[in-house]
Amino acid sequence: MTRVAFIGLGNMGSGMAANQAKAGREVIAFDLSAEALERAKEHGINAAAGAADAVKDADIVITMLPAGQHVRDVYMSAILPNAPRDALLIDCSTIDVDSARTVARDAAMQGFRAADAPVSGGTAAASGGTLTFMVGCREQDFAEIEEALKPMAKAIIHAGDSGAGQAAKICNNMLLGISMIGVSEAFTLAESLGLDAQKFYDIASKASGQCWSLTSYCPWPGPVPTAPSNRNYEGGFASAMMLKDLKLAQEAADGTGAPTPLGGAAAAIYEELVAAGHAGKDFSFVLQMLRGRA
Repeated sequence: MTRVAFIGLGNMGSGMAANQAKAGREVIAFDLSAEALERAKEHGINAAAGAADAVKDADIVITMLPAGQHVRDVYMSAILPNAPRDALLIDCSTIDVDSARTVARDAAMQGFRAADAPVSGGTAAASGGTLTFMVGCREQDFAEIEEALKPMAKAIIHAGDSGAGQAAKICNNMLLGISMIGVSEAFTLAESLGLDAQKFYDIASKASGQCWSLTSYCPWPGPVPTAPSNRNYEGGFASAMMLKDLKLAQEAADGTGAPTPLGGAAAAIYEELVAAGHAGKDFSFVLQMLRGRA
């Protein structure tokens, strides 16, 4: 039986680890939250006393952590010193490109195969095993990494060498943040002009304004029943996480000199939304801020 060490059982990691167990793999997990470890046991996941204990006999090590510093720390203190050298190391966190490349370099220097594989899809996809993975790794390692990720995925795409997965993720989420603001501004203007929201959706969804933020994740309650806007903007992708990704994109843009004026504006808008106390609301809640309802 394949043995998977899973480090980080937050909103995303908990569902991802459960799908590894559902696939018949032995999952040993660690999280700083005792409550998260207790919940994981309900899905057949074994709790480890620490990250080092979780990885010591692992075939696959998966990390899902909040930021680059957390990933670097757990790799240096627990994973690299304790995991078997033939273990496959996969970080699914969304972190800065430099951290991803540093971790991969340090792992390779000790004989490990490593990948950055951030995800897209949100908590529902994490629970449903339908995430999209953007993978940065050596070409010769991709087939094995793809097999490791399959229980959690609907799509697994090789983006390039180490760090390419993170680059793809922050570019994608910058685009997503910008498009959600654009859709929300359009609904707000339509409302002020007396145009019915459903009528606007029916037209725009079949016209040149059609995009994922409109037709799959509509910020206006009603048109897309499965969207968080119909659950009081609970669940989904938190505004604080969107802000984190937009800041990562801006840091990367500053470092490379790439012009991202709309990305910068989007980061400022989400910073305002989070500062107003809506960090936990789905990022589509930006509509309500633009309408003056936040």
